[in-house]
Amino acid sequence: MTCDIMELFAKRHSFYEINNHLPIQALEVVALIKDALKLYPSPFNSQSARVVLLSGSQHLAFWELTKQELFKSAPKEKYDGINTRISSFAKGFGTLLYFIETDIVQKQEQQMPLYATNFKNWAYQCNAILQFMIWSAFANKEIGASLQHYNPLIDETVKTTYNLPKSWELVAQMPFGGIGTTPPPHSVSDLEEKLLILE
Repeated sequence: MTCDIMELFAKRHSFYEINNHLPIQALEVVALIKDALKLYPSPFNSQSARVVLLSGSQHLAFWELTKQELFKSAPKEKYDGINTRISSFAKGFGTLLYFIETDIVQKQEQQMPLYATNFKNWAYQCNAILQFMIWSAFANKEIGASLQHYNPLIDETVKTTYNLPKSWELVAQMPFGGIGTTPPPHSVSDLEEKLLILE
């Protein structure tokens, strides 16, 4: 039996109202992430993407850490909004942190100087594909998620807190959990302005 991949993509939304009740077992989430890490494409099979899965107290501590880092640079009148937004992420089951192993990128730049200026962009692109794969796989399992970018504000604190290699560059954060409410469909601008067909 085949599935309509576009129907699956249509289920993927940015879910901001999430809870800590997953419709599947936590071990299935781990298996899903491992499968995506095996299957995502990367330039010259470089496999530079890295993922950290936070759940339980580590998930909660991460969002508290993020909030405190934001408070350091935001004006006080923004605190309530920051607190509300961060609290919505903390209500989920867990968070995925996406990284690029920059040592791999630098090694490729040295080994293949002809493509040296491309490897960093390619690393971002393949990491984004991995993010989309996991996000879509979550949607297929009725798990809500969104993609956040609090880097570079939290980069050094995250590496220190979790004792991660200095060569890991944080590129995105994905809080996920049970779906609270489904957002309305987003508007789509004129497709004729986006697609050029030449025959």
